[in-house]
Amino acid sequence: MKIRKANVHNQDQLITNVYIYENKQQEFSMVAIPEIEWSVTIPYVEERVELELRLKSSLVQRIDPLAAEELSSKIVQWTGEM
Repeated sequence: MKIRKANVHNQDQLITNVYIYENKQQEFSMVAIPEIEWSVTIPYVEERVELELRLKSSLVQRIDPLAAEELSSKIVQWTGEM
């Protein structure tokens, strides 16, 4: 498991830790952000553009749209590096 520092501002809250677990055997990553009570599973085969749109639409239900856009972009980058 990796812990990344997001440092994304969501109104008066600072979202700091993003937890990323990679399951190489089953070919997926799981991302969790406990501060906003949010998590998602990302299959390796999912395209980056589709993934970013899916993350953004999920995150916007929990945080403001600008923060969701910034955070989804960072998550796509981090999971792509693994």
